[in-house]
Amino acid sequence: MKLTRAARVLVCTVALAGAAASAAAYDLPAVNLGFTTFLDGGPPAGRGLYFQQYVQYWNVHKLAGPDGSGPPPGTPDIDVWLSLSQFIYQSDKKVLGADVGLDLIIPALWIEVADNNPLGVTENSPGFGDLYVGTFLQWDPIMGKKGPLFMHRFEFAANLPTGRYSKTRSLNPGFNMFSIDPYWAGTVWLHPRLTASWRFHYLWVGENHDTNVKPGQALHANFAAAYEVLPHRLRVGVNGYWLEQVSNSEQAGVEVPASREQVFAIGPGLVYHFSQHDHLFFNVFFETEAENRSESNVFQLRWTHHFT
Repeated sequence: MKLTRAARVLVCTVALAGAAASAAAYDLPAVNLGFTTFLDGGPPAGRGLYFQQYVQYWNVHKLAGPDGSGPPPGTPDIDVWLSLSQFIYQSDKKVLGADVGLDLIIPALWIEVADNNPLGVTENSPGFGDLYVGTFLQWDPIMGKKGPLFMHRFEFAANLPTGRYSKTRSLNPGFNMFSIDPYWAGTVWLHPRLTASWRFHYLWVGENHDTNVKPGQALHANFAAAYEVLPHRLRVGVNGYWLEQVSNSEQAGVEVPASREQVFAIGPGLVYHFSQHDHLFFNVFFETEAENRSESNVFQLRWTHHFT
């Protein structure tokens, strides 16, 4: 495992570099791991325009091999700061009984790694990552006598290779690959104050034509459960995510054995509702069981605003 490929996955919240290295693993692009947690699958204030700002900090503590071993000798300290600016519009146009909407995310990335480190890891930041675009169907919540019972959404999404990228650098804000990552998200009310939420994804990735690497297909999911401590104000709970690559990556059209990735993460979180139109999320994730990718501690702030 060469770190030029291994280190790329430290930036797995946006998009990763296609450094010129053997396709031993560490090939999957950026995906939604933990961005969305509590009360997923529905807008907090109905139709209209929303803005969400995410800030994440990743502190990497392990670069795992195919059996979860690692890190390799000489691994440098690597820290990643990520900003995501998201615009969502939910219209009143109906398809299959659901409102049609549009979704756009603009990522930016800052990577900190020691110069002249023993493994030769280099970075190409700060810079913008790959654009995320999607269109979704948002169904009305199913209501009960004491409030909502269930809400859900389906989105077809793609990442466009528009970000800053250089094949001579180990770590890049852009990934230089096209990918699609549709999902189904929902929340169920187990009790008027207790919710369980999820978001299930399927990931397909095209080829990086600069490196001739094509990552395998993958499944990944976010999950969360929250209890309303202060009515209409504060929910606290547990949140996590899971990723499993289900087919091997390819190098120049040849399948690479033992190149599948996996990771699991869990941690505490909360959401504070300032009003129906403004919400602040704080989430922590401790990764474990990683294979062929990094393990990190992840800290996230997310602000949601509905324009009235």
